[in-house]
Amino acid sequence: MSFSISSAAQQAKKAARQIASLTAGQKNQLLSNIAEALVDNTPAILAANKKDLMAGQENGLDAAMLDRLGLDPKRIQDIAKAVIEIAGQADPVGSISKIERMPSGIQVGKMRIPLGVIAMIYESRPNVTIDAAALCLKAGNAVVLRGGKEAIHSNLALAECIKSALAKQQLDPAAVVVVPDPDRAVMNELMTLNESIDLIIPRGGEGLIRFVSQNSRIPVIQHYKGVCHLYVDSAADQDKGLDILKNGKTQRTGVCNSLETLVVHKDIAASFLPKAAAMLAEHNTLVHACENSIGYFSGAQPATEDDWHAEYLAMEIAVRVVDDFEQAIAHIEEYSSGHTEVIVSQDYSKTQAFIRRINSAVVMANASSRFSDGGQLGLGAEIGISTSKLHAYGPMGAESLTTEKFIVMGDGEVRI
Repeated sequence: MSFSISSAAQQAKKAARQIASLTAGQKNQLLSNIAEALVDNTPAILAANKKDLMAGQENGLDAAMLDRLGLDPKRIQDIAKAVIEIAGQADPVGSISKIERMPSGIQVGKMRIPLGVIAMIYESRPNVTIDAAALCLKAGNAVVLRGGKEAIHSNLALAECIKSALAKQQLDPAAVVVVPDPDRAVMNELMTLNESIDLIIPRGGEGLIRFVSQNSRIPVIQHYKGVCHLYVDSAADQDKGLDILKNGKTQRTGVCNSLETLVVHKDIAASFLPKAAAMLAEHNTLVHACENSIGYFSGAQPATEDDWHAEYLAMEIAVRVVDDFEQAIAHIEEYSSGHTEVIVSQDYSKTQAFIRRINSAVVMANASSRFSDGGQLGLGAEIGISTSKLHAYGPMGAESLTTEKFIVMGDGEVRI
């Protein structure tokens, strides 16, 4: 029987009503069942993932993509742990805020409610399948998950875990649709189903996000590329700066919160850049350096305008020396993708000015950009990191997958 995305979306819309009516306890039990199924089915998930990895190698996927695609027992345990953390969080649905009595006598408040049906379009990271499903269910939504062809076997194996958890509570299996057909035509049709789907979230490369944003009939929250900056100020603790640079650039290069540009104040360039150069050389990092920094790096390439915009997702980094704090701010404002920016400085006034003036989704002082992650920021997991300022900005947890309705309580008041 052929798969119909239109039919699946319609069924998800119907299932969304059932999920929206679940109590907090019922939703948490569902999430616990999903986490349990992940652990119990680890061998089957790894076998499916091995097929994807072999196909990826045969098709020439780069190291960053293969790293995103790969699963192992620890990663599956971590995914299951994130689901349990989501279950342990407060239920956003039904919470009431801002109750005020109006001059007419009525009381007005706002209540959080599910969005309805959310569609995710993403590429090679199979953990997104579980993270997105768990967060959407916690927020009382149904979800349609269209992963990339690179992870099709992994995603279908994960879908079985979700399906078994839904069946265990006798819930509509259409509440979580994992699209089994990676054909581009299915994705194109999905983006037209505005009568069944309330929100679409693309998560992946710049090309995918632009394509969805330009072609979707459904409202889109963009999860754009991560051109993350580290600014090492003249008042920096240089050892901290080096540790933050090392962690942000070399721990995992293929993720959106890795560092792509290093900005250094000219007053410490002579002392900091040789240490940075030695560390980056140890990790075989290709450096694209400005004219004032290139002399500190062996084998560096002259930085071009394109390098300031680049999300390398590889062991590469752009480096620029700036004259002062204001020039650092100007550079970041010019080239930021709105994801994550970091300052290293012991000058409190500088860190506070940086936090106030830089309006990326996550702004940090003296901490690694690798903390720009829903799990690290207390969300349990994230459906992605929004770089759109409307509705949600930054890592999106369950609350970001709800909206608010006005509620009015009266005692027979009528409008005069």
